[in-house]
Amino acid sequence: MSVVKAPMKVPLLDLGAQYLGIRDELMAEVNAVIESQKFILGPPVASLESAIARMCGVQHGIACASGTDALLLSLKLLDLKDGDEIITTPLTFFATAGAICNAGGVPVFVDIDQETFLIDSAAVEAAVGPRSRAIVPVHLYGQMARMEDMLRIAVASHLSVIEDAAQAIGARRRIDGEWCASGALGTTGSFSFFPSKNLGGWGDGGMIVTEDGSLAERLRLLRTHGGAKQYHHEEIGTNSRLDTIQAAVLSVKLKHLAGWNTARRRNAALYDEMLADVDGIQVPITDPPNEHTFHLYTVRADRRDDLISQLNNSGVGCAAYYPKPLHLQPCFEEFGYVRGQLPEAERACTEVLSLPVYPELSEDQINFVADTVKGFYR
Repeated sequence: MSVVKAPMKVPLLDLGAQYLGIRDELMAEVNAVIESQKFILGPPVASLESAIARMCGVQHGIACASGTDALLLSLKLLDLKDGDEIITTPLTFFATAGAICNAGGVPVFVDIDQETFLIDSAAVEAAVGPRSRAIVPVHLYGQMARMEDMLRIAVASHLSVIEDAAQAIGARRRIDGEWCASGALGTTGSFSFFPSKNLGGWGDGGMIVTEDGSLAERLRLLRTHGGAKQYHHEEIGTNSRLDTIQAAVLSVKLKHLAGWNTARRRNAALYDEMLADVDGIQVPITDPPNEHTFHLYTVRADRRDDLISQLNNSGVGCAAYYPKPLHLQPCFEEFGYVRGQLPEAERACTEVLSLPVYPELSEDQINFVADTVKGFYR
């Protein structure tokens, strides 16, 4: 009698598999926090700040409540005035532009590079005007924007650079022969520890890194209601502190991050090989100076939405990051953007598709995903 195999299920992300591999380590650190009862800014927070700063090669890490707050607090440092402009990309998570607006700025969206999906350097340079205050390049999907260009433009026009590295912790770029870490080159760099990130917590969390000690001191004030001493407030800040339990979880996971990122690159290379000749798919293009961390393995796909349906029906998790560019979002209508103004970003939003790439994927699972994609295009 023949045996019918059940269809293989491949989720877009399997956090349970990650947890099982390090459960004992995690629970030991979490239990230590519970025993200490130091839940707010306990010792693990400072330890994580130092470890992240050291990994990035900068002096200071400032933990906060989310990746969104990491951007918002960084932008608050600019003391923006009405009409001040911040140049950024429309192909990113909403928080990038939302933080700009919430800090009092006006987002100026520019188009992306057709190959890498990253912010286009020439478009950034062309967008600089008399009200420009900063550039927010996004290290999208796990690889760094062309920071050497961003810094050159910023220096020439006296702008700040706030790196949105939410998707790219551990990524590197070779500049002038030296490896530079994501987050380390700008005025500040912002990371997210949302659970799905390469370094994800058991809830929300974020981190700002900077080389500038005076900025670090002000950021620590801003995250605690604007005061270093209880009931004394130098300025109006907010409550944006990373929970001690989250810091303990992240400190355990940080020890595994390099290995996990290596596994993601391995999985991406397998996909590249299996999908290279599929008519209808363009595998991701890594800018040669970059060491990609593949937070997301994002292809361009013809008939993208139909392919999503086929993959979901076959038990394969996938998603479009992002299906609508920010300059066309209803909440930004006041800025006057129209369809067709940023064509590469708009086209990308109809084609981008992210496939499972998490470290614990087996080769059989990757084969199944690739075969399902191939089957669709046959």
